Amino acid sequence: MEFFRLKRDIPFMRHALIFNLISFATFAVAVFFLATRGLHLSIEFTGGTVIEVSHAQAPELEKIRDAVGKLGYAEAQVQNFGSSRDVLIRLPLAKGENASQQSEKAMAAVKSVDPQAQLRRVEFVGPQVGSELAADGAMALLFVVIGIMIYLAIRFEWKFAVAAIVANLHDVVIILGFFAAFQWEFSLAVLAAVLAVLGYSVNESVVIFDRIRENFRKMRKASPREVIDNAITATASRTIITHLSTEMMVVSMLIFGGPALFYFALALTIGIVFGIYSSVFVAAAMAMWLGIKREDLVKPVKKKDDEFELVP
Repeated sequence: MEFFRLKRDIPFMRHALIFNLISFATFAVAVFFLATRGLHLSIEFTGGTVIEVSHAQAPELEKIRDAVGKLGYAEAQVQNFGSSRDVLIRLPLAKGENASQQSEKAMAAVKSVDPQAQLRRVEFVGPQVGSELAADGAMALLFVVIGIMIYLAIRFEWKFAVAAIVANLHDVVIILGFFAAFQWEFSLAVLAAVLAVLGYSVNESVVIFDRIRENFRKMRKASPREVIDNAITATASRTIITHLSTEMMVVSMLIFGGPALFYFALALTIGIVFGIYSSVFVAAAMAMWLGIKREDLVKPVKKKDDEFELVP
């Protein structure tokens, strides 16, 4: 399915150097914010108390947020959990208070809004558990990156593997840079979004790489730059359809998903936008700078020495 078909190839690689410089500058700014401000980690990573409360009818979350906010916790979170009648409250660690004391204060605040509210469970996440989650999340990210590199190196060629991984890390660092710059909360849901962006972005790169390999077989007299430009132009319609439909769904979550899905959808939105950019101007351009050529992807057919032609 195509919305349109371009008759002439767009010279994307003619401006690859300029866009790569822009990418490097954006990457450097993101690294700067990560180094100077760091990530604003959520309770899952820093530790705190998680309280689940059940209501007979769907409560007004804003009233509960106001009541819990008056307790003096700077980073308290109130959101629906499972259904509109179940509410999850996350409270950060507080000096001189344990999970039982925090839950009592929180339930008192909730009952001031809904006297019929019932406490379902109370869980305490210690700092040690939070640090273990952070370490496990970093390991998951590392394993995904290594797996992608191995897959691309086997399916294509090591130059493509390096190009794709640079593009994917570019997307990840840009997302983290946004969260560090604006001090948005980085939670397990956001980490899941980052891992999803890795897979989503590499999928777009694989589509372009497949077309490049196919073009090297068909366009025997074309230069690598012309082959890459044709591959990107040929997949432009598919890219627009895929990313537009995905972005519509993600933006819907961003607008209507509420606080529980806001930062998850925000990370996906940033990742999808930069994923399109990186697949074209980072991954494809990096493969060109690394000197990808026809011989890397199309192996010559070896003829046996004993082969001969029958002459009538």
